[in-house]
Formats: sequence, C-alpha cells, structure tokens
Amino acid sequence: MHRINVWLGTTALLVLISGLWWEPSAFSAKERAPSSGIPPEKAAAYIYAVIKADRTLYTTEIVNRLQAKGVTTASEHWEQENSLMLPAQFLQHSGKLAAENGSGVRYRLIGLWPIYRRNAPASDLERNALESLRKNPDLPVTGIVSSGQKQYFQAIYPDLAISQACVDCHNGHLLSPKRDFKLNDVMGGIAITIPLE
Repeated sequence: MHRINVWLGTTALLVLISGLWWEPSAFSAKERAPSSGIPPEKAAAYIYAVIKADRTLYTTEIVNRLQAKGVTTASEHWEQENSLMLPAQFLQHSGKLAAENGSGVRYRLIGLWPIYRRNAPASDLERNALESLRKNPDLPVTGIVSSGQKQYFQAIYPDLAISQACVDCHNGHLLSPKRDFKLNDVMGGIAITIPLE
C-alpha cells in the first residue's frame, strides 16, 4: 500500500511539474515578471506538502510501528542489515530518484550540523535559510540561485524532529556534531530546487 501511495504522490508531482513554466530572472521571486504558469513559490509548497506527507507516513506508520511491534528495525546500514532505511535516508533516496526523471526538480536534506558533509549547506542562501528557520520555522526561505548559465528557484523548509528515532539517531551518531536535539526541534531543512525555464 505504501508503494502505491508513493507512486501516486510521485506521479502527481511529475504531472504538476511537467505543466509548469517560469520566466528566468536574476531578481528575487517578488521582482520577477508574472507568468501564466503556477508561481514557483506555490509549486515548491505543493512539492513540500507531498514530501512531508510521505516522510511522515513512512516514519510514523512504517518505521515507528514496525519497531514498536518488534517486527524489524531501521538502520543506517539497512541494505547490509536487511532492515528499514532511516526516515532521513528515505527522503534522500526519493530525492535522488526525483532528480533522475529529467524534470530538473531536486530536493535534499541540509543542516548546520550534518552527520555527513554532503548534507551541509551548499550556498549562502542555504546557510542563511537554516539560521532563519531555527528562529522562525513557520516561514520557508526562498531565493534565486544560479548554476552555470541556469537559474533556479529554491525554497528551504524546516526539517523537524518528528519522532524519537530522529532524535536518537542524531544524538547518538558517532559523527554527529550536535547531540542535544529534542522532539520537534528544527534539525535542518528540506531544500527544494526548481529550474526557472
């Protein structure tokens, strides 16, 4: 059933993205000329809603429930241990699959205290967004970023510690630079990047 829900969510997301068109601009999202498509802020909000729902469902109804019943565990080394992937890994792997579809849409986890360097902020926008989200997690931080000749709209949403498994993993991991997370803390961010063309 979960695979069907993920497939439906991914299919709906791809249909939404394939019908969008935005005009490239070096200006902020508010200064861009209006286009006939869905504004990138709204598209990012739709994408975030799907990501958040899928991750919450996976965390609460699969990982937490199966661990509580003693059926299986979640592990960072899930492939070797024949266990469930951690919720953060679920998001990272689904982000890689989304990036492979050719739409140009990407999403990933980032943090000020990442366990692995690949999850560190990649730009000033991401770093500033993470600082801002620690103080005010109710508002995503958005902006325009460039890569070569291409411009992208980026929205960074808070990544909250929604389960004790998230807290325990980060607080207990040997490579973790921060070990005092609590439930519902802002652990980092979910960065969503959408091409502006």
